[in-house]
Amino acid sequence: MAIALLIARVSLALVFLVAGVAKLADHPGSQKALQDFGVPAALARPFGILLPLAELAVVVALVPAISAWWGALGALTLLLLFVAGIGSNLARGQHPDCHCFGQLHSAPAGWPTLIRNLFLAAIAGLVVVFERGAPGLSIFGWLTALPMIQRIEVLGGMVVFALLIGEAWVLLQVMAQQGRLLLRIEALEAERAGTGMAQEPAATGNSSLAVMGLPLGTAAPTFSLPTLTGEMITLQALRALGKPVVLIFSDPGCGPCNALLPEIGRWQREYASKAVVALISRGTAEANRAKISEHGLRHVLLQQDREIAQAYQAHGTPSAVLIQLDGAIGSPLAQGADAIRALMARVVNLPVPGALPMAAPTNGNGHSAPRPPVVPTIGEVAPDFSLPDLSGTMVSLSDFRGSPTLVLFWRPSCGFCQRMLEDLKAWEAKPHEDAPRLLVISTDSVESNQAMGLRSPVLLDKDGMSVGRLFGATGTPMAVLVDAESKIASELAAGAPAVLALAGAEQAQPSSTSR
Repeated sequence: MAIALLIARVSLALVFLVAGVAKLADHPGSQKALQDFGVPAALARPFGILLPLAELAVVVALVPAISAWWGALGALTLLLLFVAGIGSNLARGQHPDCHCFGQLHSAPAGWPTLIRNLFLAAIAGLVVVFERGAPGLSIFGWLTALPMIQRIEVLGGMVVFALLIGEAWVLLQVMAQQGRLLLRIEALEAERAGTGMAQEPAATGNSSLAVMGLPLGTAAPTFSLPTLTGEMITLQALRALGKPVVLIFSDPGCGPCNALLPEIGRWQREYASKAVVALISRGTAEANRAKISEHGLRHVLLQQDREIAQAYQAHGTPSAVLIQLDGAIGSPLAQGADAIRALMARVVNLPVPGALPMAAPTNGNGHSAPRPPVVPTIGEVAPDFSLPDLSGTMVSLSDFRGSPTLVLFWRPSCGFCQRMLEDLKAWEAKPHEDAPRLLVISTDSVESNQAMGLRSPVLLDKDGMSVGRLFGATGTPMAVLVDAESKIASELAAGAPAVLALAGAEQAQPSSTSR
């Protein structure tokens, strides 16, 4: 029993060591995870440091036999807090990113996460019960008491274990780098689509552009999936409505997917006569119901894991594909929010990709006649607007009249925005003499915007990119310069380097934001 308790202590110490060090190495991610779990923004910053320090204190206490009981008690307390936080979110149908091991492993919290923490809590509980008042074996004392050959075997096993951990870390870093490369490719494709540069594959097969998804013209894979109420819906049933079908692949733990949900709901309502827009998500009905019902979405189907997405070769979310009336694949796979907007624009015959109007006007016969918004050019008066800031106070663009203003379109859940955040804050802290004022038009929650720590005004566009579309913005980060007379003073800048250059920041050349 003493050996088993010693192994339990070592196992707990290793788990908390990895978790604590990984969280300290990614403090912004840990802070955001705490906010996602419901911790107020004012407390998330200090707790983002105190939590990993508490985990490392548990490690220090677990090693010596004299303090092992207190270390196990601390581990049990932390694990029960984790269980309570995860369980309360699961009960509400929410799956925040657990960020349990920092950037080494971060995934939406679910039942496996809850079970893992309960299992670790049970191990800590055993140590608390059986070592109370009777200190167990000392890790180093037990090792020195072994014969020399057994000491060598134990040390050899520890070296092999350390090598395996190192190999796993290297593999995770390679996978993370691969993910960043894929995100960069998606951004480039979305940029091509948003500027009207998307091309169909060459018929000769010599095109230099790799077409993602299934080949055009091939039969769309069939499926039968349950809705949130358990009703089974097939692809044939969607096609029977007599319109092209747009399948959008999503995930309840995907930030860009959740940010796109309001637009998907609007497409389903406004373009119901032109296309069937179906959302294929993963996970349980409970995990999806709250977010789906909030935006009034229809045709929401649930795959168990990613089996349908894999059948369509959709390896990321959000992504979408068009199925023609004859059941054939009608488009390359659109990956990323901007590419999906461009696909929808083509499906409903809008002349400006990505610039979907917020309300479709009607003609004299009462039929829908959508028109893209008129985007002002340099020298024209900028569209005025009013949005609430993070405290709820309404702020208008006209309030900034009298000084040049950089209007920045932003989304905290956008990876490219996050990568340029530090450069933006550095410019904001030390602007040059003629630098414009910064006005951030953002989306997502108040808490996620407060966590960015920007000094400049941040206004919340609850309708996604409704204000951005007035200026021609189809994604984030994008920016435009408005002069002191409230007139457009620049072309729309897209991407971190262009935005920073427009701001006049010293970091105008490619940097960490564009690597």
